[in-house]
Amino acid sequence: MSITFNAIEIFEMAEQIERNGVKFYTKAAGIIQDKDTRKFLLDLSAMEKEHEKTFADMRGRISPKERELVTFDPENEVTLYLQAMADGHVFDIKNDLSKKLSSSHSVRDILSMAIEAERDSIVFYLGLKDFVPSEAGKEKVEAIIKEERSHIITLSRKLKSLK
Repeated sequence: MSITFNAIEIFEMAEQIERNGVKFYTKAAGIIQDKDTRKFLLDLSAMEKEHEKTFADMRGRISPKERELVTFDPENEVTLYLQAMADGHVFDIKNDLSKKLSSSHSVRDILSMAIEAERDSIVFYLGLKDFVPSEAGKEKVEAIIKEERSHIITLSRKLKSLK
């Protein structure tokens, strides 16, 4: 059995990942007492909202020709990868990290959770990028990866700045 996969589906997943990020950073900001850190987290939430809009726009700009293009998967690699992802072994886009947050989490805990989630999203996008042909928007997936890397850099800097 082989399946097909296209850039539209990747962008829909990316939008869900960003929505999860908005919820996480907004809830985390509500837990933290320090005003600067709270603002930092709300700024990240705003960036996630912008990324969701960006990804939705990118998805909307995929040409009719690109919408029809798919990757043939005779070895079932996509099927196996997506199954691992669906089982939560690679990355679960339905995972709402904000549900795991509580007032007992420190700023350090929250930033570490955020870095891990951003890293997981990069793994997700890197895995899917290989299955999207250039004509179907491979460079758009690469742009998503670049955005997520910038989040890790920002979060890591903040984590290192904590005393």
